Amino acid sequence: MRTAAFFDLDKTIIAKSSTLAFGRSFYQGGLINRRAVLKTAYAQFVYLAGGADHDQMERMRQYLSDMCTGWDVGQVREIVAETLHDLIDPLIYQEAADLIAQHKQAGRDVIIVSSSGAEVVEPIGEMVGADRVIATRMVEEEGRYTGEIAFYAYAENKAAAIKELAEAEGYDLGESYAYSDSATDLPMLEAVGHAYAVNPDRALRKEAGTREWPVLVFTNPVSLRAKMANIQLPPKPVLAATAVGVGTAAAAGIVWYARRKKSGDA
Repeated sequence: MRTAAFFDLDKTIIAKSSTLAFGRSFYQGGLINRRAVLKTAYAQFVYLAGGADHDQMERMRQYLSDMCTGWDVGQVREIVAETLHDLIDPLIYQEAADLIAQHKQAGRDVIIVSSSGAEVVEPIGEMVGADRVIATRMVEEEGRYTGEIAFYAYAENKAAAIKELAEAEGYDLGESYAYSDSATDLPMLEAVGHAYAVNPDRALRKEAGTREWPVLVFTNPVSLRAKMANIQLPPKPVLAATAVGVGTAAAAGIVWYARRKKSGDA
């Protein structure tokens, strides 16, 4: 059977919150005001200083969904595309880039599983060479966000999406890998046979010790363009948005993931 490596994004592949990193760019694009910029900067500080527990993540989710209500989806994608390399490229951990390369060279699919929005996660996934992306999806009407969340890629929802994807793609989860920094991702880590705690928060470090999971420390953000220039990888995947259902985990919601186009696709 095929195997896969599942990576959380924030503080696992990159050194910050991917969504909050775009705060200043959204301000310059007229989507948020100066007060919101300061609030996202403070949220970034809290997130980096101590990690985010369930209550903090819930408050952050509510704040971000309220903030983006009415935003033009196309404008968001344009801002992310224009500023992605300047904002995210220098934040990618060298250790994570090395791991991604090793898994791909071993023939495993690499999947990013993040609670950040798909508009942010999908281009980052393409940047690092991921085969698929599982991310939060907002409800859209007439090209604008309604403020409602179609699927929240968080906690048990991540695990449910991974299991459904594994069934669809034929992954052997018992021989697959998962990496995360947060105890909120315990369901995802428990879903695979090889779980790793990366820069773990206090709660995950304790769980990793109890379960004898390896603990990895990533400390060296590096320019991905400079790093990947020296790494030989299989052909870079072409990402295309695809949807699958998520049963009881998401009720009426959907999870979207990006997948490599098959060689015979048009």
